[in-house]
Amino acid sequence: MSSAKILLVDDEPILLKAVEFKLQKEGLVVVTATSGEEAIEKLQGEQTYDLIISDVMMPGLSGIELLKIVKEKDASMKVLLLTGLKTEDTVVDAFDLGADDFMTKPFNPKELVLRVKKLLKS
Repeated sequence: MSSAKILLVDDEPILLKAVEFKLQKEGLVVVTATSGEEAIEKLQGEQTYDLIISDVMMPGLSGIELLKIVKEKDASMKVLLLTGLKTEDTVVDAFDLGADDFMTKPFNPKELVLRVKKLLKS
């Protein structure tokens, strides 16, 4: 559990730093990307990740598109999506494409940590 590696993807620098800090305080290794494209680059590198946390709404490659690519490559990869959109369609699409969990922004950082730990155990 400790030293689990997380790829955190969000185009909002403040949110990215806040979540990175919170997860690192829990003893998790966090690698950040500010776009879906950067996340794909990092996924093609040497690193392996236990969990991807991604924003849905990003310029360029969206979190939903990233989810699709990740799950096609490795269906067992855990993905948690974050979104400011509370539309049911987005949630349904995300789960249809294999998302493991989904949280709407703004979210409680403690709840995020609990969900991350639960995903890492499963």
